[in-house]
Amino acid sequence: MNYEETVAWIHDRIKFGIRPGLIRIDELLNRLDNPQHKLKTVHIGGTNGKGSTTTFLRCLLEEQGLKVGTFTSPYIETFNERIAINGKSIPDEELVRLVAKIKPLVDDMDTVEDLKNAVEFEILTAIMFQYFLDSDVDIVIVEVGLGGRYDCTNVITPLVSAITTIGLDHIDILGETIEEIAGQKSGIIKQEVPVIVGRVDEAAFEVIQKEAEMLKSPIYRYETDFSSKYIQPDDNWGEIFNFKSQTLDLSHMTISLLGKHQVDNASVAIQLYEVVSTKLGLPVSGKEIKKGLKKAFWPGRMEKISDEPLIVLDGAHNEHAMEVLVNNLKTEFKGSHIHTIFGALSTKDIASMIRDLKTVPNLDLKVTAFDYPKAFTKEQYSEMGLNAYDKWQEALAVSMEELTGDDVILITGSLYFISQVREILLGGN
Repeated sequence: MNYEETVAWIHDRIKFGIRPGLIRIDELLNRLDNPQHKLKTVHIGGTNGKGSTTTFLRCLLEEQGLKVGTFTSPYIETFNERIAINGKSIPDEELVRLVAKIKPLVDDMDTVEDLKNAVEFEILTAIMFQYFLDSDVDIVIVEVGLGGRYDCTNVITPLVSAITTIGLDHIDILGETIEEIAGQKSGIIKQEVPVIVGRVDEAAFEVIQKEAEMLKSPIYRYETDFSSKYIQPDDNWGEIFNFKSQTLDLSHMTISLLGKHQVDNASVAIQLYEVVSTKLGLPVSGKEIKKGLKKAFWPGRMEKISDEPLIVLDGAHNEHAMEVLVNNLKTEFKGSHIHTIFGALSTKDIASMIRDLKTVPNLDLKVTAFDYPKAFTKEQYSEMGLNAYDKWQEALAVSMEELTGDDVILITGSLYFISQVREILLGGN
C-alpha cells in the first residue's frame, strides 16, 4: 500500500466506533512482542489540558537532550503529527512500513470473534509503540485517548502518571457524574507509580486519592504539593507566573500559550519533569525549565493566526473547556468586541457551551455547520432556535465585514472544526 491507501485503511477502522477495553490491544501488542514494555513512558490523562501539558513536558525534556516521543490526539494540521519525535511527525514511509507489519496481524485477529474489529485508535496505539521502539527514543509521553481505565493506552507501567483536569465529557461512556469520570481517569494510576494531579475539585480528588492510596502511589496535588502564582503580563501574547514545589522555587516563568489555564498545565508539566528527571538521574535546572517552557507551542489553543484582523482559534470542545475559554475571554479581551464563529460535534452538550459563551460581554455569536461526520447540522441548530450558516466561510466573511477598531474574531467549538479552519486560513486561502 502507498501512503494514501495506508491512511485510508486506518481511517476505515473508524466504522467500528469507540470500543473501550483492552482485549484487542493486548493481543495486538502481544503479537508484536510487546514493544510498550521496552519503553520508558509518561502517561497523561484528564478531561482537558492533556495536549498542552504533553507539549510543555516534551519541550522541558528536550532541553535535557532527550529524544522524546509523543502520542497525541486529535491532529490539528496533519494525520502523522499524532505520533512524533521531538515535535517531528512520523514520516509517511514509516507509517506505510508499520501498517504493512501490523495489518496482517489485524486481519488474522478479525477471524476471531473476541478479537475482531480493532478500531482506529487501537491500531494507531500499536503503530506508535512499535515506531518509538524502532526509533530508539529515550522516553515517550502517552496521552490517554478516552477516559483511562479501559483506554487502549493503559497497557504501560510509566515512570509517572498525570491527571490534568476532571470535567463532564463523554458521559455516555465514562459516567454522568464527576466522581464516576474521576474513577475512570484514575484507572491509569499504577502500583507505586507517582501521580501528578492538576486543578480538580474536591469530589474528583477524593476518588483519585483513594485509588492512589490503594496502589501505594505517591500523589502530588496542584496547589498543595506544588503551586503557581499568576503574574499579570504586559501586552505581549502569553502568560507569566512563579512556580514553587518541594524542591524548586522559580520566578518569572514565561509561556507563549495564552490563558491562565495554561499556567496550570505548565505547572503540572514542571512537576512531571521534576519526577521524570529524578528517576532518570538527570539534573533539574531552573534555567533549562525557563528555556523549555518558552519554546512550547500547541496549535489550536488560544492560537493567534492573524494580527490584522486579530483572529484566534481555540479548540474548546466540551463544557469544561468552554468555561475555561470564557474566563480567558473575559480577562484577555476585556472591552473588545468578540465576533465568535462556533461549530461543534453533535455528541457534545452544545446548549451548555453556547450558554457559557453568551455570558461574555460584547460577544456576537454565529453558529455554523461544517464538513465532518458527527458535526452539528444547520437543521439541529434551527431546532434550538438558532440560525446557522451552511459553511463557516460564510460566517467568517460576514464577521470580517462587521469588524471595527480592536475587534477580535474567535473560532471555536471543536478541535475538528478549528483544524479545518486552520488548514484553509493558514494555507493562504
